[in-house]
Amino acid sequence: MPTVAEHYAHLLAPVYTWMAGGAEAAFAQGQSDLAPVLRPGSFAIDLGAGFGMHAIALARAGWRVLAVDSSPLLLAQLSEFAGRLPVDARCGDLLAFTDHLHAGETAELILCMGDTLTHLEAPGSIAALSQSVAARLSPGGRFIATFRDYTRPPAGDARFIPVRADAQRILTCFLETFDDHVRVHDLLHERTGETWSTKVSSYRKLRVAPEAVREMFAAAGLRATLEPGPRGMARLVADA
Repeated sequence: MPTVAEHYAHLLAPVYTWMAGGAEAAFAQGQSDLAPVLRPGSFAIDLGAGFGMHAIALARAGWRVLAVDSSPLLLAQLSEFAGRLPVDARCGDLLAFTDHLHAGETAELILCMGDTLTHLEAPGSIAALSQSVAARLSPGGRFIATFRDYTRPPAGDARFIPVRADAQRILTCFLETFDDHVRVHDLLHERTGETWSTKVSSYRKLRVAPEAVREMFAAAGLRATLEPGPRGMARLVADA
């Protein structure tokens, strides 16, 4: 099975902005997602930043942002979209985000949005991330994550999920359930002239209960709560 990075490089990254409805629509959605925290701030870290759906919204609101992602293509798009905005795009493993910080440097806000947490290898990786986040949040700082609860995956025909379609592209995903993860199969059909081509790739996502994630961040010393998030996801809010 391809790794997350391989899956994105082969299939998702080149169409990710399209998949999100276009850049400006995505930035507007990112602004909506972050409405409670889009006050004047100082320094934020966006883990799994992609093309900047949330990093751009923060930077436009006056934040300095460190954006970490494993996709060079998406980070190149982020840098182009950011222009002169204060966004520092770094390619790397989100578990090692502290490598991009100065000794003792902390952030007022750390994000891990989309469904990024479930890309990690095992629940222990989420626990490790919680410790790093707790160590790098400023006093009174906040961590926000959104993720899907795959402990109750769709069944039957509901496992086939239409993502987006237009005259030139059709993207559909199919979920295959295992004990500790789901295997996400992405099927991309693209049209060139009168000819259609197909790409198929898959990767794994963790099946981890939202309450288990909350407990990991609480165990790291943060005041962690769960609430409904955007687009059917759970939202974790953890305060230092």
